[in-house]
Amino acid sequence: MERKPLVVLVTGGSSGIGYQAALMLARQGHRVYAAARRLSLMEPLKAEGVTVLPLDVTDEESINSCVQQVLTAEHRIDVLVNNAGYGYFGAVECVSMQEARRQMEVNVFGLAAMTRSVLPTMRQQGSGRIVNVASVAGRAVFPMGGWYNVSKYSVEALSDALRIELAPFGINVSIIEPGCIKTDWGIIAADHLEQCSQSTAYETAANREATILRWFYSGNLISDPSIIAKAIVKASTSSHPRTRYRLGRFAGLICFSHAILPARCWDSLSRRLLTLKIKSNNR
Repeated sequence: MERKPLVVLVTGGSSGIGYQAALMLARQGHRVYAAARRLSLMEPLKAEGVTVLPLDVTDEESINSCVQQVLTAEHRIDVLVNNAGYGYFGAVECVSMQEARRQMEVNVFGLAAMTRSVLPTMRQQGSGRIVNVASVAGRAVFPMGGWYNVSKYSVEALSDALRIELAPFGINVSIIEPGCIKTDWGIIAADHLEQCSQSTAYETAANREATILRWFYSGNLISDPSIIAKAIVKASTSSHPRTRYRLGRFAGLICFSHAILPARCWDSLSRRLLTLKIKSNNR
């Protein structure tokens, strides 16, 4: 028996993982809606049958409008992929509270608001799928990434709570935990790190880490975003989705090491990271 196409809403669909996930799902024949602030970057998706929608996950009106447009056209939503997010790096002392709040607004509260907006429909359907893109940064803390870590740890906890609460209604919740993935994320994080650390006690260490991030995310040591996009497709379409999909270069090693090493050993390894000297054109 041929399976009915799913109606899928993907946030953060303008680039990287979200863009590729929307593309893969559409090519499988599903009804895909890709949403983001930068509509122009999603234009090529239209040729693949993807419907693009404007969305700011920090704006309740924008969220409601986006979800309502899907419901008006399809009368259901089978899968919500919460992929929208970004990383703002910097020492806790250096990152302004305004920026810290924005990190949480986008990565956590935006995700929660999107989820809340689709749940009444999914409960009425008696089925649904929530796929939350977290990170290994939600399982292990990295130097100068405090607020990003806080946001991703929160996504892990929120997803666990949702999974338990929503199971009686036939709604599944899966978490995607990418490791090191070759997107612009690392370059953007490096820029933020340098900007907020200028003329502070953390400047030297921050500049070193920024250099490492640019070198690492510009090389070939890390995984292609298609690996994560494929995991999102599996979590969205599998009849028995896994609770967690942890994949991408170093994902398993990072989480395993953080779990078994004493805290002081992990702290020591993290501090050593800040003393590495990498040859880079950015120096």
